[in-house]
Amino acid sequence: MQIGVSSYSYIQSSLDTFEMIKEAKKTGFDVIEFAGFPNLPEGETALSFAPKVRAACDEAGIQVANYTIWADFITGSGGDLAAEIERVKDEVRVAQILGAPGMRHDSTWGWPKDKTGARGFDEALPILVEGCRAITEFGAELGIKTMVENHGFFCQDSERVEKLVNGVDHPNFGVLLDVGNFLVVDEDPAEAVGRLMPYTFHVHAKDFHVKSGNGPSPGQGWFLTRGGNYLRGSILGHGDVALLQILRILKNADYSGVLSIEFEGMEDPLEAIPIGLANLRRYMASV
Repeated sequence: MQIGVSSYSYIQSSLDTFEMIKEAKKTGFDVIEFAGFPNLPEGETALSFAPKVRAACDEAGIQVANYTIWADFITGSGGDLAAEIERVKDEVRVAQILGAPGMRHDSTWGWPKDKTGARGFDEALPILVEGCRAITEFGAELGIKTMVENHGFFCQDSERVEKLVNGVDHPNFGVLLDVGNFLVVDEDPAEAVGRLMPYTFHVHAKDFHVKSGNGPSPGQGWFLTRGGNYLRGSILGHGDVALLQILRILKNADYSGVLSIEFEGMEDPLEAIPIGLANLRRYMASV
């Protein structure tokens, strides 16, 4: 199993994309994944910038494991599904330029606020299936596996993600499994990981501090789950996610893909990420 890091982990630092690549290599990661390219240089697009990122990774001696981007097949591109599909196809081309074997895209963040009513996930599902299937069929042509992640509140529960993957029903389509994100919808991470392992292409190692919503707000840095509890991103191993239990589930499922740290805490990423990496390697050695 390769250990990677998401560029999103460094978002609170002052590092640019090229400095992130060097930092990831220096820290000891096997691979890196890119959560888009925030703060693109003037005049650049993701398509024009990707070859430079690929060259920098080659120079540093670190492979690109995945490319993750924003998408929304309900409200994206002004609510035009066909236009959103075409936009996301360009992102698949970026993943190919990077040499990434896979790309994660969102499915949706939910219905527009002025049209919620009783419109729930099951009503959205056919639209999401259509969009995801179009992208993964295109990705298969380019040799890029595509996947959705359990995040965004609306398509975050393991049961909903499973429905989407089974609805798309394509061998090129699966899940980027974020072990911590299930807490955002108040779902037990270990149980959810067990449910989604058969569909998993890539895994994010993430940790959260958790406080009951029955108490006062802990203040800055915390946010509310869908069920009204409090979460704050933590250094991997410092929070409340059952990481050892989840690693045993991965081992029992013979998972051999990438396990990529995604840090969302308040601490300095340049200090927090190496601590999380050391914890993760120690936990992996013990299961």
